[in-house]
Amino acid sequence: MRARALGSETRALWLAARHPDTPWSARLLIALVAGYALSPLDLIPDFIPVLGYLDDLVLVPLGLALAIRLVPPRVMADCRARVAAGEGQYR
Repeated sequence: MRARALGSETRALWLAARHPDTPWSARLLIALVAGYALSPLDLIPDFIPVLGYLDDLVLVPLGLALAIRLVPPRVMADCRARVAAGEGQYR
């Protein structure tokens, strides 16, 4: 259930980053979080047991939560509605 919600929120943030009413600070944070999540470089290398994956499990969701707070509520509501309508598919 939470994984599906996280996927929907991620797609909504992807749409929000492209929305004209989203402030540049939120766009920058969304780009940084996406870059960190997709980057092969980590703060703590993954080969270190437990701690290697812990930074990914903590930093990425915290970054996403902060990005959601920076996006205006009406923009997030619009983007969530677009995702629910099937518009937020990645291309």
